[in-house]
Amino acid sequence: MVITYLGAEFFKVQFGDAVLAFNPISKDSKLKSSRFGSDIALITVNDKDMNGVDMVAHGGKEPFVIRTPGEFEIKGIFVKGIAGESEYGVGKGEPPRINTSYLVSLENMNICFLGALSKDMTNEAKEAIDEVDILFVPIGGEGVLTPSDAYKLAVSLEPKIIIPMHYGDVGMSNALKLFLKEGGVEGAKAVDKLTIKKKDLEGKEGEIVVLDAV
Repeated sequence: MVITYLGAEFFKVQFGDAVLAFNPISKDSKLKSSRFGSDIALITVNDKDMNGVDMVAHGGKEPFVIRTPGEFEIKGIFVKGIAGESEYGVGKGEPPRINTSYLVSLENMNICFLGALSKDMTNEAKEAIDEVDILFVPIGGEGVLTPSDAYKLAVSLEPKIIIPMHYGDVGMSNALKLFLKEGGVEGAKAVDKLTIKKKDLEGKEGEIVVLDAV
């Protein structure tokens, strides 16, 4: 499995010939986007910074799009969508948006993508999440989890690897620094991409991996 970070909450996950896109940035967003073909596009919040399905329909690939809670199976990939709340892009006095977090099972690994979650998950939501190998967690505040709350939630889900997202061009300017301080790894170096197999996860407990946005 190869995981590439494309900024904000936009990730490309590739294994074999299959490609997944998480929260692709729309061409209507002010944020920098990228174009590639995906088999599945997972959208957590209906916002231009995260709903760019058009950007991942390319090269003859038209993705199966998941936007809602529920259970899905596509090409042997199992996806569970879990409802939550997001205040990202919400104006003062407006109600929170629906945020769908996803648990994706592939290559005998479980990926949990929290999306633009703005507060701790309910006990019911946590119970719906099976063993987590790789967790993607928003850390930027300003409508999503703060660095401190993000780390507390991440640890409670007991993942083997934690990948922070939603920082840099979005959210608090010092979010990554604060998050790494919470995790006690202030000197962590970013890598261009994460290439990983199931056996590589052995012995890992909450290891933070920072990916450079390409």
